[in-house]
Amino acid sequence: MIRGRAWIFGDDVDTDVIIPGRYLRTKDTRLWAEHVMEGLNPQFASLVRKGDVVVAGRNFGSGSSREQAPRALLEAGVAAVVAKSFARIFYRNAINVGLPLVEADVECREGDEVEVDLAGGTVLVGDRRFQGTKLPDFLMQILQDGGLVAHRRKEKGPV
Repeated sequence: MIRGRAWIFGDDVDTDVIIPGRYLRTKDTRLWAEHVMEGLNPQFASLVRKGDVVVAGRNFGSGSSREQAPRALLEAGVAAVVAKSFARIFYRNAINVGLPLVEADVECREGDEVEVDLAGGTVLVGDRRFQGTKLPDFLMQILQDGGLVAHRRKEKGPV
């Protein structure tokens, strides 16, 4: 179960907004976290707390296929992203780096406490329950293992 404050974003949030390309000249994920979402909310990076949840509209993560976008969100402390829909490449990149996602149409206000149940694909906001799409078991396992690289290492066993 993931519990955190909601950060609200609209439709068509693309990867250039999540982490602008000018910050990708480095592999320093802390720098990415310092600039995450700055085009939509310049204060986001300084105010987001570990465990917070991004709640967005349709087509979250559209644009380029850069996996730095979900990594920047993770590094900033975002525990999960809930959106009406995700761009497919972002969706899989997020799972691969260990960022939990739920596809659901959630109504809430910025700052509301939300509770995300990945196993059930549900999101609670106060006494309102929003049913989303459950992740397939194999994707849940990748998330539980900490991302695709950790998952593959676990599958392989000791060397």
